[in-house]
Amino acid sequence: MNTTGIATIAPLQNVSLIYAALERAMNRPSHLPGMVTAYGPAGWGKTFGATYAANKKNAYYVELKSAWTRGAFLDAVLTEMGISEPGKQIHQKISQIAEQLALSGRPLIVDEIDHFVEKKAVEIIRDIYESSGAAILLIGEETVPTKLKQWERFHGRMLDWVSVQAPTIQDAKVLRNFYCKDVQVDDELVELIHEKSNSSVRRICVNLARVEEEAVGMGKKKMGLKEWADRDLFTGDAAPRRT
Repeated sequence: MNTTGIATIAPLQNVSLIYAALERAMNRPSHLPGMVTAYGPAGWGKTFGATYAANKKNAYYVELKSAWTRGAFLDAVLTEMGISEPGKQIHQKISQIAEQLALSGRPLIVDEIDHFVEKKAVEIIRDIYESSGAAILLIGEETVPTKLKQWERFHGRMLDWVSVQAPTIQDAKVLRNFYCKDVQVDDELVELIHEKSNSSVRRICVNLARVEEEAVGMGKKKMGLKEWADRDLFTGDAAPRRT
């Protein structure tokens, strides 16, 4: 997994929360469960946190896709592990994954777990956990903890539930340092970007990139509220149709 920019992303509050959750699972006493779930609204930086944790802890990382079956998920994990000859049956694939987790001591991160909640396929992850004892970090939307209650054996293996937080102005300033390398963006403009981005790390990144692009086009090395003037920022809403 690419580590470019990881040190810059680290100070984001949700990156720190997710990293700490995985670390607790990895360092837990042997008698405690080893799964943790980070959850919250889309756009709040959960995948940023998962990517950082995966790089720092050398975790196997898989992002679930909506169309995946259980077999497709297991094949993706095996590919991430570098296992070139996966078993033909589901139980064989689970055994291979569990063995690799146990032997390597590396954790597993599963992003977009909501897809398996909707398909009622989460027990396959519990099977992997029970067979390996590995630390497993799940990433999902804000309703995931409630939805997982219907699987008590799965729910009961959870060491911690981590509710991610809305990105702060400080988060926006950290992202400015990462996305605006060639242009100095004043704090006041960053605060406006944070406000207009509606609690979305993705939109903050889009707007910072937009500011830098505009500044380069204007031949400016510094952008503040005065320079930005009445230009639009991306809020997530589609622009009205021009007549």
